[in-house]
Amino acid sequence: MAQVLEFKLPDLGEGLTEAEIVRWLVQVGDVVAVDQPVVEVETAKAMVEVPCPYGGVVTARFGEEGAELPVGAPLLTVAVGEGAEGHRPAADPGTDGGAARAGEQPGAGERRSEGSGNVLVGYGTSEAPARRRRVRPQGRASGATAGSGTAGAGSSGAGVPGRANGRVRAAEPVDGPVPVISPLVRRLARENDLDLRELTGSGPDGLILRADVEYALRAAAAQGGRATRETGPHPDGTVREQALAATAGAAGAGVAGSAVPPGDVRIPLKGVRGAVADKLARSRREIPDATCWVDADATELMRARAAMNAASGPKISLVALLARICTAALARFPELNSTVDTQAREIVRFDHVHLGFAAQTDRGLVVPVVRDAHARDAEALTSEFARLTEAARAGRLTPGELTGGTFTLNNYGVFGVDGSTPIVNHPEAAMLGVGRIVPKPWVHEGELAVRQVVQLSLTFDHRVCDGGTAGGFLRYVADCVEQPAVLLRTL
Repeated sequence: MAQVLEFKLPDLGEGLTEAEIVRWLVQVGDVVAVDQPVVEVETAKAMVEVPCPYGGVVTARFGEEGAELPVGAPLLTVAVGEGAEGHRPAADPGTDGGAARAGEQPGAGERRSEGSGNVLVGYGTSEAPARRRRVRPQGRASGATAGSGTAGAGSSGAGVPGRANGRVRAAEPVDGPVPVISPLVRRLARENDLDLRELTGSGPDGLILRADVEYALRAAAAQGGRATRETGPHPDGTVREQALAATAGAAGAGVAGSAVPPGDVRIPLKGVRGAVADKLARSRREIPDATCWVDADATELMRARAAMNAASGPKISLVALLARICTAALARFPELNSTVDTQAREIVRFDHVHLGFAAQTDRGLVVPVVRDAHARDAEALTSEFARLTEAARAGRLTPGELTGGTFTLNNYGVFGVDGSTPIVNHPEAAMLGVGRIVPKPWVHEGELAVRQVVQLSLTFDHRVCDGGTAGGFLRYVADCVEQPAVLLRTL
């Protein structure tokens, strides 16, 4: 007899708590194999294809494309074992008309019959543990309905999380734990003095999502910052926000209560763009940064690279040479290869260099990390830069390849600009920026000549060192650019 197993959004690692459904790779009624990718999701770190640990017939999908789901929310259900074919819907298999209801999930004592391989956090090769039947509180709608197999974030009747009949709904304060998984949601509510106990979540089993908090904050802003609530004895026992009374038909409309003028476009800060925005804002809030810069004659560096590439063997990239210079400079000035532990009030200096580099992709700015860059030569660095750049453009970077950097190299010269004041990649302590290399008039050996000139800039956390250290680092980098033979002392 077939069993219907529920596959939940797995823990994707690196502290990620939610993901956006980009594209479904299967339909209800499709037969899937063990470890077959079933959905493409976008996290704050990367685009990921999620494989299903079960083999069988898809009976329901939860969440539409574009919906944001928390880790642990249902993704789909799969009928496995003998008789699974009977779970195919009689309706068009391209729809979710055959979605399973919550009551069809296996109860305690039921086991899956085949292993999946240790491919996901929380899903392994052993038999699935006993699963308790989840009981929903009375009066709360089931996650999947007969008319649709999609549920979860963004699937409330009015299409707006936490909203009903033009009001922000909130439950009576409860004594139990608040149904929140994401620490980002808790922080957002805490920073805005919002009591999560007064909200009714739109996620599975009343889970409070970030969209619920943001909607409540917009509602308060629409009332001019006054979080006025009507708390009288309503028949449904809820506390009702009155903030959007004048704009109940426009979900999330307006900044500080003003409606969006016709023609204006709102772009959600989520996914990679949202993660970048959060990190840059945090860097500006927490790091007292300073920037110094210097022009350098890169003519000899370009000649050295040309000579390397004229010899046999793999070609050496310019960014690899700059990275080699960075690691040599950090060995001399380790203060800049560090981070500040604000809670312990300590500076932590690293004994390794995990070198991040800024890469512009169609999905936004990402910073892949070259592990142990200090232990790699120019050839190995060239190969790793090429691999990570290709993975970044294809959206295949893993969370581990996007985190853990100790210093960042930013080559903004590829955009045709000479200089910039980079923002430190929090929680690192410094970033080296490199502008374009262009022919310019330059005094060389006492005579005016046309040389290949580049502007180098260093933004650093002033807590880890003073200007003398930062200037020494930058001057050493410039000396290596002007005279690559200087590097021979550290090879």
